[in-house]
Amino acid sequence: MEMYSYVVARDFGFAPNPYGEYCTLATCKPKIREKAQIGDWVIGTGATGYNLRNHLVFAMKVEEKIKFQSYWDDLRFQYKKPIMNGSLVQMYGDNIYSFDKEKNTWNQLESHHSHPDGTINTHNLDRDIGGKNVLISSYFFYFGKNAIEIPNRYREVVKSGPGYKKNIDTEIKNGVVNYLIKNYQLGYHSDPVHFSGGFKIYDGVS
Repeated sequence: MEMYSYVVARDFGFAPNPYGEYCTLATCKPKIREKAQIGDWVIGTGATGYNLRNHLVFAMKVEEKIKFQSYWDDLRFQYKKPIMNGSLVQMYGDNIYSFDKEKNTWNQLESHHSHPDGTINTHNLDRDIGGKNVLISSYFFYFGKNAIEIPNRYREVVKSGPGYKKNIDTEIKNGVVNYLIKNYQLGYHSDPVHFSGGFKIYDGVS
């Protein structure tokens, strides 16, 4: 079992998307989405910029790894397609990519990763589809703005700065998983860190 750890710089409920039965990672972190295998864990820790360093925002056990078109077509994940006149949860849907075989191009729905006028943001699109896969889990812990403090003995898992951390001591990563299972219920515990203040677009650069 591998554990991939990264800093959740922007926690809107988009990447990861923790709503409903499934926590999904369909955008951002392309290298993790490409490399992680079923049975691995992906964890996201808080950023110093919003005073949650050494805190756990989410942890998901990868149960499925599917391609974007399969994610788009799967009836289980239709609720994760963004509805831009809906609730914030609906607006931050991450099921935004489909492939047009006739035009040989990718489509991107109006979403957190499109331009404000709903047109395709190619910067976000290229990075997102570069990960090739969507990671899916029904076995997850999502703490959001109520991110839990990681015990000192497990802080080796915390990544600083961009990128991700993978080479984590086996005893440490198993300890993190066992600590979560022992002390917390699975599922969604609180809203995302940046959920208040209305819907926001990410331009992929700032």
